[in-house]
Amino acid sequence: MEIIKSPGEMQERSLQLKRQGKKIGLVPTMGFFHEGHLSLMRIARERCDAVVVSNFVNPTQFAPTEDLDAYPRDFERDCRLAEKIPVDIMFNPEKQNMYPEGFRTHVEVEGWGKKLCGASRPIHFRGVTTVVLKLFNLVMPDAAVFGWKDAQQFLILKRMVKDLDLPIEMIGGEIVREEGGLAMSSRNKYLSPEERREALVLSRSLGEAREMIEKQGIKDCGILKNHIRKQIDKTLHGKTDYVEIISLETLEPLEEVKKGDTLIALAAFFGRARLIDNVRC
Repeated sequence: MEIIKSPGEMQERSLQLKRQGKKIGLVPTMGFFHEGHLSLMRIARERCDAVVVSNFVNPTQFAPTEDLDAYPRDFERDCRLAEKIPVDIMFNPEKQNMYPEGFRTHVEVEGWGKKLCGASRPIHFRGVTTVVLKLFNLVMPDAAVFGWKDAQQFLILKRMVKDLDLPIEMIGGEIVREEGGLAMSSRNKYLSPEERREALVLSRSLGEAREMIEKQGIKDCGILKNHIRKQIDKTLHGKTDYVEIISLETLEPLEEVKKGDTLIALAAFFGRARLIDNVRC
């Protein structure tokens, strides 16, 4: 596996692969790999000739009060795991090379980054779209793989690709869960044993909401959201950030579930960990 740190070198290497007729797959990550990340790499491996994984904790998507400095990192372990896939190139740039002095250009999908997670993290998605567009320009992928766990992020990036006419296939990998149902996340390491047990309420309550739709025929989004909030409120350590039911197409709130166009998404705090989860209906 090649390790590339220079953006210029990454771009030149991608051009070499293009000249060889290789289909390039990109998996953008912030490192500290778990099975969720690895599942996305496997998708890229199956569909593409060359697999590039970016490993970069992007500072522009963190507010000053958030956990940038504490965000978990273990590059050597990440490399060992990626080699087993196998990944062809690990792109691990330095902050100063991605955002050199004088950098002042940003990309934003207007309005969509202020909803759901964006309501409490107002600069987050502008940082995400900016860094991903930079990665697209450097790696020049034919396909990019993202996880549905970060559903809002995936939908925003798909909209950016569509609006800017980027020739990239956007592939969504399904949520990978720990035993018991907790969605895998790098931030799960912040959880105490008790908080981890209580956090299982997130996937459980989402599953219950989907059963209410499928088995009881309940379509009223207010009823579904109230059910999820009540389950989280019953825990000792859980604190709801939001529970929303939106259209997958427009990200607008729904009053009634629309089959095939509904995302039930939530975010909640358990101790210092802010966890997100969702289901599509």
